Amino acid sequence: QLYSLRDDARRDLERTLADIAAIGYRDVELLGSFNNFGMPPARLREVLDRNGLRAPSTHVGGTALDDLERQLDEAQTLGHQYVIVASLPIQGQRTLDDYRRWADRLNEAGRRSRARGIWIGFHNHANDLALIDGAVPYDLLVDRTDPAVVRHQLDTGNTAMAGRDPLEYLRRYGARYWSFHIKDVPRLGATSDTELGQGVIDFRRLLASIDRIDEKHLFVEQETYPGAPVDSLRRDYAYISALEF
Repeated sequence: QLYSLRDDARRDLERTLADIAAIGYRDVELLGSFNNFGMPPARLREVLDRNGLRAPSTHVGGTALDDLERQLDEAQTLGHQYVIVASLPIQGQRTLDDYRRWADRLNEAGRRSRARGIWIGFHNHANDLALIDGAVPYDLLVDRTDPAVVRHQLDTGNTAMAGRDPLEYLRRYGARYWSFHIKDVPRLGATSDTELGQGVIDFRRLLASIDRIDEKHLFVEQETYPGAPVDSLRRDYAYISALEF
């Protein structure tokens, strides 16, 4: 996930993508929510192709659905299969009705996107799992979205930061998850992440529990670092690429 190298990408997106490819990654999830750091889609596709990278997915904010056709045009240029809504622009105190409305918006956008061969998805943050009136709003949203037009992305670290076990969510909603953010945390309820294999998430069990894993996308994401971000991403790659499950 390109957010992992966001500061490097702001300085030099082309060099950052070359660094990602040099580590060994072959897929990158882009950041439409950052306007891909100002690089036009056709130019970005050239850079990806030159580095042997695919971009099967991108992250956008909820407001991107206001201009969905442009998002889909760019998605087709860049080769995206997925446009993932990564944050909901809910102002003030969140309510369950907010999540009901957003589930309906995702369904509407998903129906339009499927006509062009692209999936709309949703990516969870820790606050989506915080109780509202005794209910978990994320659960409501997943249950209300239509699996025929909306596919979900499970962020293992964000789920754990909410104090919840990502394996539990995989057991509950496994058929709904078609992509993943592979992120580790030092403990359940932590406020920051850590390098893969240095935290508490059992990735061997988690990956073994993903049904039809070869048809799905797993993106390494790390948001905080002990040193240079690219060095952490190298260690993350070494860990995940060698993991047997």
